[in-house]
Amino acid sequence: MPYSIAIIDAFTDSAFHGNQAAICLLTDTTKSDQWMQALAAEMNLSETAFLLKQGDGWGLRWFTPTIEVNLCGHATLAAAHALWALHGETDTTITFHTLSGELTAVQTSSGIQLDFPSTPIQPSSQVTHRQHLLQALQSSEEQLSADQIFDAGEDLLVMFNSAKELEALQPQTDLLKEIPCRGLIVTAAGGRNEVDFTSRFFAPNAGIAEDPVTGSAHCALSVFWAERLGKKLMRGYQASKRGGYVQVELKNERTLLTGQAVTVLAGTLSADI
Repeated sequence: MPYSIAIIDAFTDSAFHGNQAAICLLTDTTKSDQWMQALAAEMNLSETAFLLKQGDGWGLRWFTPTIEVNLCGHATLAAAHALWALHGETDTTITFHTLSGELTAVQTSSGIQLDFPSTPIQPSSQVTHRQHLLQALQSSEEQLSADQIFDAGEDLLVMFNSAKELEALQPQTDLLKEIPCRGLIVTAAGGRNEVDFTSRFFAPNAGIAEDPVTGSAHCALSVFWAERLGKKLMRGYQASKRGGYVQVELKNERTLLTGQAVTVLAGTLSADI
């Protein structure tokens, strides 16, 4: 059975920037987890998302080329964009049923706003891995002290002294694989175009050497920078090769992520396995 599939660039207002996601619209429940993982590997993008109508909302699952993940921001934004732009969704608020609970997407004048759970930040329990981290990031002890390393849910968060230093990083991803975490968020205050903070995200353990723009990481970055900058509404730039901007707003224990999206390709998936 053919299924509709599209490639959407998320957290950008122009094609070939931001973060790519493949969005597959399922019409039945016959597809196995193995089929979805195989398609994600075939697409070989940071995320392939699967939508299935579920009551008054949509079931949504996210797969990297190697694993299913519990939360993905850019593919959720891309899924909402696909429903509105390609599949005739008329509600201005979309509810998604996911492994991370109920998530919503709303159309606003600034773009698509996602309502996600915030990620708590605490001093890292993995300071024993600091030397390994220094080696992986090719950084000196002066650049990265123990009190600049934090736990952020499944991820590790590292604060650098400047956005310029962060953008120059060339990490050894094979060494990052040996650190027990889903991914590594690196961040610094300020950055290009007067943003509040800059970040990058590396997740070789999830099959992603460097993710272009990571919505879920901004659920931690919102908490981290709100405390340090004394503000709850901020704009971040993720400094990958493709690059992308994310507006974040900390609201109680939730983070509102706002961004735009662009359809790059829309077609039909014919293969069945």
